[in-house]
Amino acid sequence: MKFAKHIILILFFGLAQLGYGQSQEGTIRGKVIDASSGEPLIGVNVLVVGTSQGASTDVDGAFNLEVGSGTHNLRLSYISYQNKTVEGIEVKAGDITVLDNIALSTATTEMEEVVVTAGAVRNSEAAMLTMKRTSPKMLDGISSEKFDKIGVSDAAEALKKVTGVSVEGGKYVYVRGLGDRYTNTMLNSVEIPSLDPNRNSLQVDIFPSNLIENMVINKTASAELPADFTGGIVNIETVDFPDRPILDISTSFTYNPDMHFNSKYLTYKGSNTDFLGFDDGVRKLPDNARGENIPSPLNGAPDSEVNDFINSFNSTLGPKQEANNADYSVGLTLGDQYPVGNDNTLGYIISGKYSNTTKYYNNFEYGEWQNALDAENFDLVRSTTQNGIVAENNVLLGGLAGVAYKNGRSKFKLTGMRLQNGESRSANFRIDNSESAPGQSGYIGESYNLAYSERSITNFLLNGTHYFDKTDWEVDWRVSPTFSTMNDPDLRRTTFTIRSNGDYIFNAGAGGFPSRTWRYMDEMNLVSRVNVTGNYSLFGNPAKVKFGGSHVYKQRDYEILSYNVSFFGTQPEWKGNPSEVLTDDHIYGNGNGGTIYYQSGNADPNPNAYNSNASNTAFYVSNEFSLIPNVKTNFGLRVENFVLRHTGRDISYAQGNTEAGINFDDQKVLDALDFFPSANVIYNISNKTNVRASYSRTIARPSFKEMSFAQIIDPISNRIFNGGLYSIGSWDGNLHETRINNFDFRFETFLNGNQLISLSTFYKTFDDPIELVRLRASATSSEFQPRNVGNGEVYGAEFELRKSFNFLSESLTNFGFSTNVTLVKSLIDMTEEEFNARKNREKQGQNIDDQRQMAGQAPYIINAGLTYDNADLNMDAGLFYNLKGKTLVLVGGGTYPDVYTEPFRNLNFNLNKSFGQQSQYSLSVNVSNILNDRREEFYHGYNTADKIYEGYSPGRTYSIGFKYSF
Repeated sequence: MKFAKHIILILFFGLAQLGYGQSQEGTIRGKVIDASSGEPLIGVNVLVVGTSQGASTDVDGAFNLEVGSGTHNLRLSYISYQNKTVEGIEVKAGDITVLDNIALSTATTEMEEVVVTAGAVRNSEAAMLTMKRTSPKMLDGISSEKFDKIGVSDAAEALKKVTGVSVEGGKYVYVRGLGDRYTNTMLNSVEIPSLDPNRNSLQVDIFPSNLIENMVINKTASAELPADFTGGIVNIETVDFPDRPILDISTSFTYNPDMHFNSKYLTYKGSNTDFLGFDDGVRKLPDNARGENIPSPLNGAPDSEVNDFINSFNSTLGPKQEANNADYSVGLTLGDQYPVGNDNTLGYIISGKYSNTTKYYNNFEYGEWQNALDAENFDLVRSTTQNGIVAENNVLLGGLAGVAYKNGRSKFKLTGMRLQNGESRSANFRIDNSESAPGQSGYIGESYNLAYSERSITNFLLNGTHYFDKTDWEVDWRVSPTFSTMNDPDLRRTTFTIRSNGDYIFNAGAGGFPSRTWRYMDEMNLVSRVNVTGNYSLFGNPAKVKFGGSHVYKQRDYEILSYNVSFFGTQPEWKGNPSEVLTDDHIYGNGNGGTIYYQSGNADPNPNAYNSNASNTAFYVSNEFSLIPNVKTNFGLRVENFVLRHTGRDISYAQGNTEAGINFDDQKVLDALDFFPSANVIYNISNKTNVRASYSRTIARPSFKEMSFAQIIDPISNRIFNGGLYSIGSWDGNLHETRINNFDFRFETFLNGNQLISLSTFYKTFDDPIELVRLRASATSSEFQPRNVGNGEVYGAEFELRKSFNFLSESLTNFGFSTNVTLVKSLIDMTEEEFNARKNREKQGQNIDDQRQMAGQAPYIINAGLTYDNADLNMDAGLFYNLKGKTLVLVGGGTYPDVYTEPFRNLNFNLNKSFGQQSQYSLSVNVSNILNDRREEFYHGYNTADKIYEGYSPGRTYSIGFKYSF
């Protein structure tokens, strides 16, 4: 019923926007670019042949002409450029004909005018290849035109087709197999934080494809880019001046036979606004729950007060079974541009998206395993295994609105984005803890988990671009504040310990007592930036100088509060049902002998609360020039002054040991002035063949969470994250940055029809990289900490091929093949502590050296696709394969083996078909995970079978989508 309301509202709003007027005239819109650089040309004269009608291109190189219906020719002229005529432009009354990119070449000698047909310039993918071919930086990307051809609905699906890119969890982008730490995400060339505080990059599946102009992945650094990336920077550019009026309504449905319409799906009653992605207060922390002295029989509080306090918490501790629905989403996009006065244009774009998805994993596994003490025993020793059901409902509500205005020499843009995400999770696990592993008590348990997480991002961007002195100088400034929140209200964990006689009990030394946790995070980011670009002549050749500066300020407040059930007397006799725990007859103070009350797990001051702020002030200068023919160089230097301050304390200080404990009050924990040189050289062997070389220095900094004393427990797996400031074992708590040197080389040749062949190699050195390390001294619990490990190296190669089958036969022109393969070898020099820990558990016949694979670095990535594209039928289809190699994700050593991901073989099929006289209807069909592969991570030991760390089956999904364009 709720879904039907959404559809009715959107249809009503969409129909209210109809009314694009019809006239006897039509419109020609186009963009003119420099053939050698791909940059827009300002002030190009565009004339309708045989008439006096004409226009000049604006700051985007764009022009707009109102002409009568029929077939027209355009003549373009620009000083020092070769004239071009575009013939056969068909214009219909009341319609818009778009010429995506018209390339003008420099007139080096007296040349005849070039004549092309209109069809030859309607190709924005060609513009992306021009950018890739002419840019001094090594980059890859994908255009809006390509989105339509491969039939993707969002940015995440599109990026899977880009060389060296993998998409984790359907939303997070990794470049060149490097982990999340080494990838950065930008929206309209401005850094934007993630919805997930544990991630560096923003989830990109939130952006609908019809809102995106293009996406560019910079794989080599240059001075104007932030220095905190190594794999790549993904920049998503949104549409500001739509070429055609947009009024699109879209909807999609996804069915997974293993997950949907399942009567055993687990859920629980949440709030009335869960379907909108946020809690309405049902899960809020009771007002008097803060502080150590909560009402308790231990501190002499009256029975009635203790009873009221317990009843102020939601009494639901277990899930219920209820059939779930299939996934669905709805979207609306509006956009257009209008002439305002003389040679001025106003454009707008509005987009909204709502998605509601459910997941049901009936065989979700967690495992904890250890290396055997005996050198002759190769088998891993089981510590704990958990097997059960995980059910999730994820809601995403997002909107983006933007308005842009341009005149002859300036353009202004204002955008606002709001994302609201809520995820409800229910789980039921059978726990088998083995006493044969050191530090384990040995028990059987039944665990029930209820969790809810709500996250939001509100982002604004104000941008101005100005051209001066006949377009020789450009100034671009941007201001972008972002406000984000992450709340996990009332995470509930209830674990019964099952005795040998079958009785249920809560046992602190085994499954533990029922617990509840609240986590809060508020973060503010403010980015301001100005870039100045000037074109000039150096030794008779065109050159370009860039300089500018930026300032980024971030602040985060974080807090964790926890509460545990305790018993003031004997426990009741349990039946193993979590719903029976907080009934009236079991609660203390009811007058009938109830024994349950809550104890606070929060010290004062709270070691799990902190405030951090970071400021990064940067200046840069670069110069692009050619000293010898066919060789273009770009040299630059970026300077960043980064300071991170932290207010927080460790557990020892919070418990009253002020002498040995640590307490920071706005303490500088990172303070560094770094210089980041970059050099990019491109040699044009021919107009379509390049050889490139690049060097740059970049950095990877620890996050707020890593630079803290926080201890964060996963409510389901019970694994514990420890902040990097803790001094544990041999670790001194001195977590610091990783500085990286990057060397790149590429050969590329661009063929006709958007075909290309590219071969790249790269080499990177890492000084003190940060990795997530298993605490080797912790035998009773599964704990991890980010630490600087030994220096590292990465060697890699990339290959990309896009080829049509027309070389076999003209009848196969519509069929094509694309592939990109990345191969990587990574090495980490172990610290002495890690090497000794591994040697102490060396097995018979094993020879441990002091190097290993880098955590988070995939050894290979394979993307391949077979495509069919028939413009006459308005249909395209594709079969796409993605594979990422076995990757170290958690560093063990000593007691604990390393944890690796198992390669996930992902085969997808897409089909897209447009209908109607104006192709206003479009239908898409998608089948994902055709091979029905399973996602798994394993403990990997020497000469023994791998043991599960985490595993689940995502199943095969079938999706159908429909879009109507008014």
